[in-house]
Amino acid sequence: MAQQQSQPRSNAVNKIALASLSAMVAETTTFPIDITKTRLQLHGISISTTRRVSAFQVAADIVRNEGVTGLYKGLSPALIRHIFYTPIRTVGYEQLRHAFLSDDSQPLSLPSKALIGGFSGVIAQVVASPADLVKVRMQADGQKVNPRYTTPLNALHKIINTEGFFGLWRGVFPNIQRAFLVNMGELACYDHAKTFIIHNKIANDNIYAHTLASIMSGLTATTISCPADVVKTRMMNQGFSEEGKLKYRNSYDCVVKTVRFEGIRALWKGFFPTWARLGPWQFVFWVSYEKFRLIVGLPSF
Repeated sequence: MAQQQSQPRSNAVNKIALASLSAMVAETTTFPIDITKTRLQLHGISISTTRRVSAFQVAADIVRNEGVTGLYKGLSPALIRHIFYTPIRTVGYEQLRHAFLSDDSQPLSLPSKALIGGFSGVIAQVVASPADLVKVRMQADGQKVNPRYTTPLNALHKIINTEGFFGLWRGVFPNIQRAFLVNMGELACYDHAKTFIIHNKIANDNIYAHTLASIMSGLTATTISCPADVVKTRMMNQGFSEEGKLKYRNSYDCVVKTVRFEGIRALWKGFFPTWARLGPWQFVFWVSYEKFRLIVGLPSF
């Protein structure tokens, strides 16, 4: 009995560890694209110009002004974030999927998977939001002559001192909205697409199926989550003015002001670098995660 109880617990620990490891590998590989996306999204609120700026120009400016290491500014809090965020959402999704699956011959519908994926993402994002805040702030710091923070610990200390402990969750609501949409697209679409590919014999449960499913999930997640991502980035990066006021009162106010002053297409700023990152990120993560699970004797996701 004790051995039977320890087996599921051991499997859960292995899944958590492998999800963290795979996420950190994927994050390190694609981080230069992520910082390019963040800077591009902040461009409209940090530079007084109507000149259109491409992702390539933003990346080139980072390298020219900050060196190659500038492409990895904020990597450490991003890695810390994935120690919590990715295991909670992926393992949580898998557990909920099994809990709601009453008959193995009747898999869950796509809407059911989408709700489970979104809920798992929300829980994970609430836990990981402080690390996400520090990552965004440190990425944005590269545009400043005098950076606000030197290290993740320094950022945490200053944010708590100036904005209070709950300041670590600034932007948590747009963050939650984005997490729901992203994970609804990523987890549900990957799961559903992989099942479709294998069931229709397009590919076996191997790297080809994982690659095709990751591409589809990355495109879906980017399309539906990019507006929330722009709002999240701007809400998290904003500071207090000299009058002690914030530029955006809430997510809705951020959307209205962004559309009013920059047009509706501004809500999809950074779409291509986001997709360019999510595609490789999804590929590296899912292929690594599925391979690691196979090595330790766990079933496919």
